[in-house]
Amino acid sequence: MEMPNVNPLTLTNSLLEDKFEIARKNSLANYSFFIGAGHHNLEELKKVDKSKVCGIKIFMGSSTGDMLVDEPQVLEKIFSERSDMLIATHCEDDKLVKERTEIYLQKYGEQIPFYCHPEIRNEQVCLNSSTYAVSLAKKYNSRLHILHISTADEISLFTNNIPLKQKRITSEVCVHHLWFDKNDYDKLGSKIKCNPAIKEAHHKKALFEALLDNRLDIIATDHAPHTMEEKNNFYSKAPAGLPLVQHSLNVMLEFYHQGKISLERIVEKMCHAPADCFELSERGFLREGYFADMALVDIHHTWSVKPNTIFYKCGWSPFEDYEFKGKVLKTFINGHLAWDNGLFDESKKGERLLFNRGETKV
Repeated sequence: MEMPNVNPLTLTNSLLEDKFEIARKNSLANYSFFIGAGHHNLEELKKVDKSKVCGIKIFMGSSTGDMLVDEPQVLEKIFSERSDMLIATHCEDDKLVKERTEIYLQKYGEQIPFYCHPEIRNEQVCLNSSTYAVSLAKKYNSRLHILHISTADEISLFTNNIPLKQKRITSEVCVHHLWFDKNDYDKLGSKIKCNPAIKEAHHKKALFEALLDNRLDIIATDHAPHTMEEKNNFYSKAPAGLPLVQHSLNVMLEFYHQGKISLERIVEKMCHAPADCFELSERGFLREGYFADMALVDIHHTWSVKPNTIFYKCGWSPFEDYEFKGKVLKTFINGHLAWDNGLFDESKKGERLLFNRGETKV
């Protein structure tokens, strides 16, 4: 489920369908795309068919791409007019980010150290915005999903006292916020610059606990394939985001081998819960009549991430040279053996995801 902060920005249903057509012709994986919220595209958002589109994405804090929406009257309109549609938010307080960035620019100039990123985009930046999004969702009974929770401070906004299928407000944690922490900036620098920022180590423990007790609902990834040429820049010019889809399962298998999570919970949080959260049609479970989307994994096979094993077009990974325990041997997509011990079979493409949400209310 890919984001709208691309070129051109996905702000209309026409551009959204253009992306679906590109995916139909080229994507080996199954796919959906978010339509982006802007300051002036409410009529487009009202036309979105909620059974065929994963959601509306609102950048309540600025990130890669010029898609910031922070005017209260615009946000109120979106949350009220499309309370029937899943609204996914990137939550950071943009005003506070700008204020803190200016402080660090005055101190360091353009050469801000990358370890300052979580100081600029700190806990308060996230909490302010997430709290505001939750308040809007409660006001209008909107279906809100807050993306990439990165702080212990935000966890109290979410509940585990009702089943996921009954929740109107859900959240996720990304693998990089469970794996990396502020100490990793010294080695990886711009490679782990992302928004929201990877922060102090104590947040990892809190996020993991909230994932296991169901206050955080699903495991997700960043999927921003910026080139190394783009990333090899000074702080203010290096884009935020990193490629993580390929190794997300490997990260969670490492946690399994460390005794932090069971295989059953990995499947729940990466397959069952996402299907329930987004109301996916006939996916996410091994059930008769469902699409056969499966991976065959050798959980004991060790291997190292090398350039020749990285399949992103950007050609790099923050996990390069790391030795993982656990390897995907085969991947089936809609019953088609798409990946078999190092070989892709692209004779059949993936399919557009559909959602059990009924008819659009316009």
